[in-house]
Amino acid sequence: MDVNSLVEMANQIGQFFDSMPDRAEAVDGVADHIHRFWAPRMRIALLNGLDDPCIASELEPIVLEALTKHRVALTPAAENLAS
Repeated sequence: MDVNSLVEMANQIGQFFDSMPDRAEAVDGVADHIHRFWAPRMRIALLNGLDDPCIASELEPIVLEALTKHRVALTPAAENLAS
């Protein structure tokens, strides 16, 4: 899947959670949603995008914060990469 499409989808998730009054809960909500509903390959592609300044700059601040804070938890185990 194209990383730009993943950024767009992640930003939509971020916009939803950004309206929550508790910032920490919102950041955790973004990460939890991505972890629960995105395929491992999608998460890997988005997390790899964090290392590219051009892609990272396109992420909403809440999404960037969630991915950075929860990067280890969002990284799929090697056995799940075939999914």
